[in-house]
Amino acid sequence: MAEGKVSTGGQARRADLTGAGAEVVAASLLPLSQAEELARVLDVLCPMHVQIDAAGAVRHVGPTLRRLWPQRMMGRPFLELFSVTRPRGMATMADLLRAEGSTLRLILRDGPGTTFKGCLVRSDAGAVINLSFGISILEAVKDHALSSTDFAPTDMTVEMLYLFEAKSAAMEESRKLNLRLRGAMVAAEEQALTDTLTGLANRRALELRLARLQQGRDGFGLMHLDLDRFKAVNDTLGHAAGDHVLQQVARVLSEETRSGDTVARIGGDEFVLLFPGLQDRVQLDRIATRIIDRLSAPIAYGEEICRISCSIGTVLSGDYAAGEGLRMMADADAALYRAKGAGRGCHRFFRS
Repeated sequence: MAEGKVSTGGQARRADLTGAGAEVVAASLLPLSQAEELARVLDVLCPMHVQIDAAGAVRHVGPTLRRLWPQRMMGRPFLELFSVTRPRGMATMADLLRAEGSTLRLILRDGPGTTFKGCLVRSDAGAVINLSFGISILEAVKDHALSSTDFAPTDMTVEMLYLFEAKSAAMEESRKLNLRLRGAMVAAEEQALTDTLTGLANRRALELRLARLQQGRDGFGLMHLDLDRFKAVNDTLGHAAGDHVLQQVARVLSEETRSGDTVARIGGDEFVLLFPGLQDRVQLDRIATRIIDRLSAPIAYGEEICRISCSIGTVLSGDYAAGEGLRMMADADAALYRAKGAGRGCHRFFRS
């Protein structure tokens, strides 16, 4: 009975009021259970909504939004908590009400700079503003540790996040597969250009690098090296001993050349060395002499001792026209056999 009197009195007072004041008074006369029921419904359907009164103060906040802003929000001006970036000039409650039904762009003033999309609808008590993350959803989920329970059951955000995760996983697998394929391709290319026994460049790699050097402007030196008495090692100690000797020779040649030089094994016991930018005869002869001295030292193989030496022939690119790589190789080979004819274990230039 008392409840009916209150309602009747409320209707009389409503008739005497107009504008926002009437809306505030009317809302205050609603049974509390009805206001709570409205909040409960909005909490489920719009967990990121904000209810504000006619003065723009926060009256109720959805559960997801409370997670983003654990500090006290109730009673504080909405525009003190959020900055409206679109439309511009949102400074008062009247400004917000004029934007009813429009898309709002907002930023939570404190926190990691989370951005929102919003839409305002007038209510008896003031207004309800429903918010969403828009394109910032991924950053928001990460920044605020949100889960599927923080969104409305009908919100497509959860499905979008699942799709994003699936796409990310697929892209990561694709990236890993591409890396493996690229690695396999590089390995195959390297294997195609590498002597498997010594790890040096092979004949194909030498041809490519020689052609590239001939296209450049800088001169270079080319040495052709052949081992002396290597056949005796194979014949007396076996091919395993011969392979061991070849690996030791490769180590010496690599140590006696620069990082930008090319050392290639082109046959059983034949090697070619390219020296980009180096045509100085004195320096090249010094390098050849060091190689000959080092390869003349005994090489241990188990309890056996392998003894070899080497002969070297050298040509200089400055003595040839562009594209005469085959001729350079042939002349270096001729210089090599001239060294062998001089008693082996020595170095000769093709042109004295």
